[in-house]
Amino acid sequence: MILAAGRGERMRPLTDVTPKPLLKAGGKPLIVWHIERLARAGFTELVVNHAHLGEKIEAVLGNGSRFGVSIRYSHEIEALETAGGIANAMPLLGPEPFLVVNGDIFCDYDFTALPRELGELSAWLVLVDNPDHHPDGDFALRNGKVLNGGEHKLTFSGIGIYRPELFAAIARGTKASLAPLLREQMTAGRVGGEHHCGLWLDVGTPQRLRELDQMLQNTSM
Repeated sequence: MILAAGRGERMRPLTDVTPKPLLKAGGKPLIVWHIERLARAGFTELVVNHAHLGEKIEAVLGNGSRFGVSIRYSHEIEALETAGGIANAMPLLGPEPFLVVNGDIFCDYDFTALPRELGELSAWLVLVDNPDHHPDGDFALRNGKVLNGGEHKLTFSGIGIYRPELFAAIARGTKASLAPLLREQMTAGRVGGEHHCGLWLDVGTPQRLRELDQMLQNTSM
């Protein structure tokens, strides 16, 4: 699942007419970078949620066939936040653990490296070094487990694998954030994770979008 329902307030006025996932860097919409990387890793069935200007996302991506994938859409009248959006899309996601990627990041993470089985874990998170705009990080990582406290916190990348049961208590169509669910599972020792040391950017402002665009214009990805 690619999360693409956010309004992108910090990106205004760009997002007044273009949904954030369709903003371009390196001549390509942000969400297309994700789709192409997922397709190369063997992920062929995708779900994309949307709210603000969602019809434009569907118009650009279509059914996904030109990318070698199948895309289904989960429409939200208003953005339901991360956990709410996932819960709303559950009928499309099925009964097995699934991958979720934030649509407003850029990352060179190799999706083929994700664990194939979660065992007794409820979630698996990819963590990254703390960016300048988020110096305190989110969670700690110790011996393959993600912790809610401790020193040397890292930043959650927006890439994670989740069991459907994690969202069972959230009624479809209601807003809910992901962090409280994850912290509860961390307390129970049921969240694993890894530290990705490669490229990762939260493309949250026009300046960061320009910086990413310049970088991609000067490199081959």
